[in-house]
Amino acid sequence: MAEKHSKNGEAGAAVAVDDPAKVRNVVLVGPSGSGKTTLTEALLAASGTVSRAGSVVDGTTVCDHDPAAVRQQRSVGLSVAPLLHDGIKINLIDTPGYADFVGELRAGLRAADAALFVVCAAEGVDAATVAVWEECAAVGMPRAVVIARLDHQRADADAEIAACQAAFGNGVLPLYLPAGDGLIGLITQRYFDYSGGFPAKIGEPDPADLDRLTDARNELIEGIIAESEDEGLMDRYLAGEEIAESTLIADLEAAVAKGTFHPVIPVCAQTGLGLGELLDGMARAFPSPLEHPLPEVTSPEGIPRPRLSADPAGPLAAEVVRTAVDSYVGRVSLVRVFSGTLRPERPVHVSGHGLAERGHEDHDADERVAHLYSPLGSNLREVPYCVAGDLCALTKVGSAETGDTVSYPDDPLLMKPWPMPEPLLPVAVVAKKRSDEDTLARNLSRLVAGDPTLRLERNAETAQLVLWCMGEAHADVVLSRLRSGGAEIETEPVRISLRETFASKASGHGRHVKQSGGHGQYAVCDIEVEPLPRGGGFQFVDRVVGGAVPHQFIPSVEKGVRAQLARGLVDGHPVVDIKVTLVDGKAHSVDSSDAAFQTAGALALKDAASKARMALLEPVDEVAVHLPDEHLGTVLGDLSSRRGRVLGTEAGEGGRTVIRAEVPATELLRYAIDLRALTSGTATFTRRHARFDPMPEGAVKSG
Repeated sequence: MAEKHSKNGEAGAAVAVDDPAKVRNVVLVGPSGSGKTTLTEALLAASGTVSRAGSVVDGTTVCDHDPAAVRQQRSVGLSVAPLLHDGIKINLIDTPGYADFVGELRAGLRAADAALFVVCAAEGVDAATVAVWEECAAVGMPRAVVIARLDHQRADADAEIAACQAAFGNGVLPLYLPAGDGLIGLITQRYFDYSGGFPAKIGEPDPADLDRLTDARNELIEGIIAESEDEGLMDRYLAGEEIAESTLIADLEAAVAKGTFHPVIPVCAQTGLGLGELLDGMARAFPSPLEHPLPEVTSPEGIPRPRLSADPAGPLAAEVVRTAVDSYVGRVSLVRVFSGTLRPERPVHVSGHGLAERGHEDHDADERVAHLYSPLGSNLREVPYCVAGDLCALTKVGSAETGDTVSYPDDPLLMKPWPMPEPLLPVAVVAKKRSDEDTLARNLSRLVAGDPTLRLERNAETAQLVLWCMGEAHADVVLSRLRSGGAEIETEPVRISLRETFASKASGHGRHVKQSGGHGQYAVCDIEVEPLPRGGGFQFVDRVVGGAVPHQFIPSVEKGVRAQLARGLVDGHPVVDIKVTLVDGKAHSVDSSDAAFQTAGALALKDAASKARMALLEPVDEVAVHLPDEHLGTVLGDLSSRRGRVLGTEAGEGGRTVIRAEVPATELLRYAIDLRALTSGTATFTRRHARFDPMPEGAVKSG
């Protein structure tokens, strides 16, 4: 297969690593616009992986190769960019910062062993980034912080460092301080001069910076010693002993790898400032896959298996962390190998379970892997193997979906899927022409296979195909990919599944008498209908006396009534919560039949509906909104405007408040968008169906 090369220059040669200790998997985390992709480009250029750094604005970066990313000028999907530094392979995993693409972020966290939080020197730290930090802390993932975009006109590195310490808590301390066109190393007390670009020239710091250097250095040393396993080190330091640089660096690297200390490194991708120090830090301080606990595994049948380790000689256990469709090679599966060694020209077992509610039916299949590739953005560079701890790409493995486990057929394994947020923005799509329907169906199956945050719903009641997305930006990317697949599609308002019911008692008469070609049909029945409480369902009672309706035809009447309930009586919505009593009827000894009494039962129900007061029922969802306290009043007021009934508030995790309310589903069609706007993206919500309630007159029936 021919190599593809990126627009920004020749892709560096792929290297197959044979030792997990020489691998670092680092996910870049941060808000949209913080500079993650630009930083990745600068690191690739600094390491010689590409000849020159690409530009987000020009659409020439390695990681933002998706047409939607180029159009939106922001990352919309996870991308891997490996580089070599001092004999260590660093797999940089660039993730989107926009909230709509949180599924890609979670996949990146699954594939990584450490996280690099990138914050802009002029923007502060947003609540979404703090939430991801806390998520990483809960599982003990090592973290470091990069203060990026130091060339921004409003950049203030000192203020941003203070903001990170306030947001992320203890253990967040700078290793370097910006000074002029370079950095001062707090441990080495040397000046790294980037006035001539990358790499830096090393010299002595300006005497004017010594006071600033001394205070920051003392704080850093105390922070490192507090995490040291040498219990006597603090006493020696307090006694005035000068602690050796080698000791401090060794303790620093150990604390970072354990996830108890979080260094801060200022970086400017445009000038190269800090790139060398960041590369050294990732290679030396971040843990290898050997130090990272592996996900639990079972057999495909759910039988627990022994805990695995990152052993290249162990059983093969790999996971598909992303699935994409490439216009040249078809389906591309990005895989993290956790145990064993993946080799080409061998059969593998692909297993996926536990995501049926997202449209990923449980599946097991044996496939053959023809080639292995090291991905560099969209470039695929062939490699002979992929050992435990490393990342690679597979092509043309047709059954592989995001979240699937790849193992060998003689020892099939299954990893539990990582948690994914629930998509909450519905978008109804329809093919413009009947000839596009098959193409649309194929494209949808590919998209759902690759994106666990996308849920496909075929609503039989409304006859709509509904895509549940994470937000407008996610929906825009999904629709763009559908259209690029060759299908002409359009969107339409989402219709809500409503219900009908009787709001008063009524009686109904059904008469079906027909003579045709010597074969007659004869059935008459009389029913009484009364409403049941909400959730009462349907009850059928036989109160016929004297055999007016023969015993064998009573189930036929019920069957006809049930069929009409499903078809609806007024607006074509299913009818619920009623009791139907069969009270009388007539039959013919020759012409009565099952079909005739089914028709009579349906006609009797229609007749009763024409005499009764009918009510339309709308679905009501129970909603839980998680938000910071400062937005509490705004969100409560908005819920009231949506005809919501607030059930109460309670304390949630991370100092947040949870509002519980019941809201009509018709009022929640765009709530994912509106809530984000009301709270600057700091609130999230979940929803589940509660019941159906009468819809007020004049309420909007659909989106």
